[in-house]
Amino acid sequence: MKKVITYGTFDLLHYGHINILKRAKDLGDHLTVAISTDSFNELKNKQAYHSYENRKLILESIIYVDRVIPENCWEQKIDDIITNNIDTFVMGDDWKGKFDFLKDYCEVIYLPRTVGISTTKIKNDLHLVHNG
Repeated sequence: MKKVITYGTFDLLHYGHINILKRAKDLGDHLTVAISTDSFNELKNKQAYHSYENRKLILESIIYVDRVIPENCWEQKIDDIITNNIDTFVMGDDWKGKFDFLKDYCEVIYLPRTVGISTTKIKNDLHLVHNG
């Protein structure tokens, strides 16, 4: 069985998230998604609308996702790859080159982002509508 892993906050889930999850799952038989915990988001100065538990529940309901695990820190990726017998690490191409050090442990693939959508865009659009 070929195992794939990806990481993210996955807040305000949108079709770009679904697109990358589908393409990641297409690269293997099992997809693990590590999502940033609330405390890790605080360390990154990132504020999610939904709590970790709610984001986890949402992701667990997606057909492409086989397992959801917490991302507690930047440094856990090597351990996650080894512990979960991961064959392929997948991230959006906005991270291109940032995780090449993982090539010593598994295949690393950067997938193109879905054009025209992001959580930041949604937040900005909602802010414009609200403050119109």
